[in-house]
Amino acid sequence: MLGNVEHGNQYQIKLMYEHNLQRTACNMTYGPFGGVKGRDLICIQSMDGMLMLFEQESYAFGRFLPGFLLPGPLTYSSRTDSFITVSSCQQVESYKYQVLAFATDADERQETEQQKLSSGKRLVMDWVLNIGEQALDICVVSFNQTSSVFVLGERNFFCLKDNGQIRFMKKLDFSPSCFLPYCTVSEGTINTLVGNHNNMLHVYQDVTLKWATQLPHIPVAVKVGNLHDLKGVIVTLSDSGHLQCSYLGTDPSLFQAPKVESREINYEELDIEMKELQKIIKEATKTQDILPKSEKDYYDDLRITAEVSSDLDAVSQAIDSEVRAEAVPSVTVKITLQSRLAVQKTKLSICVQPPLALTHDQFIFGDIEPCVSKAVALSVFLKGNCPPAELEGNAVGSYSTPTELNPEGVPRVAQCKFRLPLRLICFPAQPSKTANHKLTIDTNKPPVSLVNLFPDFADQSDEDQVNVLGFQFLTGSRITLLASKTSQRYRIQSEQLEDLWLITKELTFRLEEHFKKQNSKDFTCTFSGSVPLQEYFELIDCHFELRLNAEKFEELLSERAIQFRAIERRLLTRFKDKTPAPLQHLDTLLEGTYRQIIALADAAEENQANMFQAFTKLKSATHLVIMLISLWQKLSTDQVAILEATFLPLMQDTQELGWEESVDAAISHLLRTCLSKSSKEQALTHTNQLNIPKDTSRLKKHITLLCDRLAKGGRLCLSTDTNIQQTIVMPGGCTPIPESDLEERTAIQDATTMFTNHRHLTKQKSKTAQLGNHSVDTKPSCQFAPVAEAHFQRQFEMGQLPQKQESLAKEQRGLSQAALEEAEKP
Repeated sequence: MLGNVEHGNQYQIKLMYEHNLQRTACNMTYGPFGGVKGRDLICIQSMDGMLMLFEQESYAFGRFLPGFLLPGPLTYSSRTDSFITVSSCQQVESYKYQVLAFATDADERQETEQQKLSSGKRLVMDWVLNIGEQALDICVVSFNQTSSVFVLGERNFFCLKDNGQIRFMKKLDFSPSCFLPYCTVSEGTINTLVGNHNNMLHVYQDVTLKWATQLPHIPVAVKVGNLHDLKGVIVTLSDSGHLQCSYLGTDPSLFQAPKVESREINYEELDIEMKELQKIIKEATKTQDILPKSEKDYYDDLRITAEVSSDLDAVSQAIDSEVRAEAVPSVTVKITLQSRLAVQKTKLSICVQPPLALTHDQFIFGDIEPCVSKAVALSVFLKGNCPPAELEGNAVGSYSTPTELNPEGVPRVAQCKFRLPLRLICFPAQPSKTANHKLTIDTNKPPVSLVNLFPDFADQSDEDQVNVLGFQFLTGSRITLLASKTSQRYRIQSEQLEDLWLITKELTFRLEEHFKKQNSKDFTCTFSGSVPLQEYFELIDCHFELRLNAEKFEELLSERAIQFRAIERRLLTRFKDKTPAPLQHLDTLLEGTYRQIIALADAAEENQANMFQAFTKLKSATHLVIMLISLWQKLSTDQVAILEATFLPLMQDTQELGWEESVDAAISHLLRTCLSKSSKEQALTHTNQLNIPKDTSRLKKHITLLCDRLAKGGRLCLSTDTNIQQTIVMPGGCTPIPESDLEERTAIQDATTMFTNHRHLTKQKSKTAQLGNHSVDTKPSCQFAPVAEAHFQRQFEMGQLPQKQESLAKEQRGLSQAALEEAEKP
């Protein structure tokens, strides 16, 4: 009805009729079924394959589609008066309306024999076409007294004639999401809009791509409409309900540059102006960096602070944790953003090292006014079933600050680190008297009571806990910490080497904080034992073996996928043949190959999870080895940073670039530069391409050589001048990196001498100190693996080790000949 408002006509919607469906509906279509004029009928397809037809307010009849499994897209062709759908057999089927009307009623059908009675005809298809893939949508387009059926598949879209013959088809190089065929009257062809999951919209003229454009979202439906005077508007809808009206082409540029007045050039003024501009550019490059240069700049723009709650959450916020513990604790972290200046496009990202996880990791604030603070709270918990390598998190804020030269803002970053409590991943437990791995940390200050150092783990009423504490990780590992009553030593012991790292780091950190409160500035920790390289090498071998398994799974999956596609092509050829031949068990072979692919994929996923845990353990052990080397050689902060950059170069471990090859390249660079023995070593060239090695022997040899040269006076430095001086100061006896098999044998001999000097191979007397009620053995706890023993046995057989050293090594490790023979097996 006409209205008196400015926006045009008014419409009132009234309910004429409704139908309560007895079956779950899937899709519908409408049209002049049976050639009726002046009105449309409705056809609804249910989830169980029944077509229900309605004539306005009355229910007409229902029919079951033969051989139905899953519903597919449905449409109606008025030209042929037939329904067209795609069945779960991946074939396009057409049913005449007259056949549906005279077929057996679905409500009366009881048995298969009922179809043979005279009450109705059997439901047969008008035509069928096998397309070999599942369809997403069907559309019928009528043009020039002809109609075409368009079918959008998962990898192709088809144009069919009325009788089911293929007019043309187009293979797509992307995964489509929706399509819309429409006629172009001027050119006499049919255009098709195809949207895909890459946020793209393609325009095809028959099979030729005419236009491609980028969309801000993935379209799930597309239409072409005329809005007011604007024709050809493309309307797209996203899965989140975003509706967009757009059109193809660009806006015309109506601006015309004015004519420049001719005038004489004053070169002196140009020089002055050029100098001023260069000065502005120079100042801008100094001050407008992404990271602020000074602390003052940091506080002027945006300051981020993190406050970790001192207590665990009363109600745990852990979500989907893989830990088998009864209750996985969580701790709340409060992040505060304080702005003194106006900042724009502010985003906050919080990250922790997996297997730790966050309840929220990203926040968007937009523009923040001056002198305004924003605060958010989140919880951290242990999600994976292994202890993390670090208990530190990082909050990074990205923002833009507007300037006179750049009103839209200069991008900058502010960050803040926070430390998570140890109670997040472990809880107090009873100490264990026996352990496979033991470390002793020496200090230069009187011993501190463990109750004072770890008040959150100690029971104040238990006097025995003054000298011994027990920690148990949520994943099941147990660690024992002992403090000497008389000496200035602390011992950490556990069943696994990697479990020692977090407790050792927490011990040194709390000792430093304790003596810092007492204004003691000369507190130091030292380590005089042997670096557990062999146990560390076992973790490297375990991680490397899982990487090799991942390569094998990838190759097997590729082979099975090729086989699967080949069988599919053979089957498709058989199905498309007009005179079908026997399948000759191709379907059985296809099913068996599919099961193999699924089994291989499951095994690859399990191997990926095991490799992640192995890499986490390797990072923990690497942190521990770096700490022990720094305490052993009393390295400075800069040298420790070089060691960390050498041994921990990656945030994520991938098949393309793994930990082993990266660390090997970094250590080789140090051995050729600051730790080199001669100028000949510095001149050695190395490859620029990093590939996964065949084994870890070279990496383990370089790590041993690195420790050897540090023990003989070498120091880590990245300066070129220092490298030359280091070459002169380095004491004799350091082994260069071997370039041949002969030099490699010499290097192994010198490495053996190094371990002899540092009590790694020779038999030492056991020095035992009484720590409370527990016995502390100060001899090296490093036990060589049978593989290492077999390696030295082979060197002795080649005449490269003296017999005396071999007997001493065998006596210390207590390995039998049976163990050596077992180690020789692959």
